[in-house]
Amino acid sequence: MKTFLATLLVVVSTSYACLASTRLVEPRLVLQKQEAGSRPRVALTLDACGGTTDERILSTLIDNNIPATIFVTARWLKRNGAVFAILKARSDLFEIENHGAMHVPTVDRPASIYGIAAAGSTQAVEAEVAGGAAAIAAQGVAPHWFRGATAKYSLSSIGQIRRMGFRIAGYSVNGDGGSLLGASVAEKRIAAAKDGDVIIAHINQPAHAAGDGVVRGILDLKVKGFAFVRLDDAMEDGSDDTIN
Repeated sequence: MKTFLATLLVVVSTSYACLASTRLVEPRLVLQKQEAGSRPRVALTLDACGGTTDERILSTLIDNNIPATIFVTARWLKRNGAVFAILKARSDLFEIENHGAMHVPTVDRPASIYGIAAAGSTQAVEAEVAGGAAAIAAQGVAPHWFRGATAKYSLSSIGQIRRMGFRIAGYSVNGDGGSLLGASVAEKRIAAAKDGDVIIAHINQPAHAAGDGVVRGILDLKVKGFAFVRLDDAMEDGSDDTIN
């Protein structure tokens, strides 16, 4: 009986270890808590995955002097050089970070995430992360945060990306559902942000209704008295060993 129980324990432990090693995580990131009575603040992070630029969002940020962290891919950069120049020139507002080379999920085993094929190997993860960083560095900016396509990772790919020198940007508020939400829902999600939240939304879908909601949600927070900070302007707490 003891032998059977010992064998069963080994099997269960091995199965759990296998599941833990293969599961995907979507890391959470928040700003560290402030002293009581401080002005509430959020970090607005915007992904530029591909395509063009949502001028509704960009002009709102510039006109209202609202800081944001922009995660750009190499393929977006190829089509939006003039916009990148604006982001770079307004370094008082915009922090430019790495969203990868080709917007491939940085998972080091074969997987399909929201219908997108993952990198599938450590070599392909490295190519995606390093390719995005190289494209940004070629424009005179040195990124040190990374957010992968779909914002999902294997635990082993998180370790690999961290060893490449990048902190991994999770989030706590999904503002626009991959730019697929309606304007009113996106506005409500962003406007409901709390002190310390890290908001994710998209700045590369000018034809989507979600962009109007992103703009309205940002302005709602401004009216409420929120401060906006870039990731490099604050201290953060992240899950899944993504920043520590």
